[in-house]
Amino acid sequence: MEYRFITPGRKGKWYPTLELAKRFANRIGAGFLDAAGNFVAYRDTVLEERRAAAG
Repeated sequence: MEYRFITPGRKGKWYPTLELAKRFANRIGAGFLDAAGNFVAYRDTVLEERRAAAG
């Protein structure tokens, strides 16, 4: 599976793991990792999943 976050104004890059998608979500304003390492999504943030391309 691949993961990315979407906000009302932007779409994130597809990442091979959910952990990477969470780590880079702040680049598009989708959320952030708190001091304990937990992901906090901003309002209206959506997580998309898709099957990874074969190859």
